[in-house]
Amino acid sequence: MIRSRASRSQASWPRRVAAWSLALIGSIAAAADPVSDNIPEGPVGDAIRVGERILKHTPQALPEYNGSALNCTSCHLDGGRKPYSSPWIGVWGVFPEYRSRNAKINLLEDRVNDCFERSMNGRALPSDGPDMRAILMYFQWLSRGVPTGQDGPGRGFKRITPPQPPDRQRGERLYAEKCALCHGKDGEGIYNEHGETVFPPLWGPRSFNIGAGMARVNTAAAFVKANMPFGQDNTLTDQEAFDVSVFFTHQPRPDFEAKQRDWPKGDKPKDARY
Repeated sequence: MIRSRASRSQASWPRRVAAWSLALIGSIAAAADPVSDNIPEGPVGDAIRVGERILKHTPQALPEYNGSALNCTSCHLDGGRKPYSSPWIGVWGVFPEYRSRNAKINLLEDRVNDCFERSMNGRALPSDGPDMRAILMYFQWLSRGVPTGQDGPGRGFKRITPPQPPDRQRGERLYAEKCALCHGKDGEGIYNEHGETVFPPLWGPRSFNIGAGMARVNTAAAFVKANMPFGQDNTLTDQEAFDVSVFFTHQPRPDFEAKQRDWPKGDKPKDARY
């Protein structure tokens, strides 16, 4: 029996993904990281390296606090150094700062735990514990040279606006064409032979919850435009970034139980998922 071209293509999908992913993993592993190579020796350097490991291998480093398959660097790309992927360079010197989502002055520790509870779908770290101290030490080390009170390069996300209302059907087609190879046809992500995340899940039980910033279409579109597809920054139009974002942000994902406490002053953005 001769299989159709479509069925042959579907059967080869896992092999193509596996081969492409392994090739990428090999290229990443082979590349030197000159910034990490400059971490000092001694207790300070030891703490920086612990923080770096937590942020780059979060499910393995802190399984009791991470309820997802995401690493912190799944969104904060290049070890928190890439502009417009919410980089950590400079964040050490701009906190404390006010945030409307909880209508409070937030410490840097608060923002870290915000990510653990929302983006990681987990629970907060002890604010004065060794894991938090190591994460902060890594941020401080990355931020050296940035004046206190000054944003680092490309802080946050570069906001964009759609020429037309975002369209989920167009986004679904675009996802299949541009995103599924890395993130999976069903948004489940790609993992290596050890179960470590290579490309993060974009929806489903192992993804970020509805309280995460990336669950908002405006935030997701800004991230996608500047950073996706991986290695092809700024190749999507603003409209395409919004279309694919409105598709994947509205897929099933974990709830966030404390969502009723968000935006207590009534200034909730229109693209919030609740």
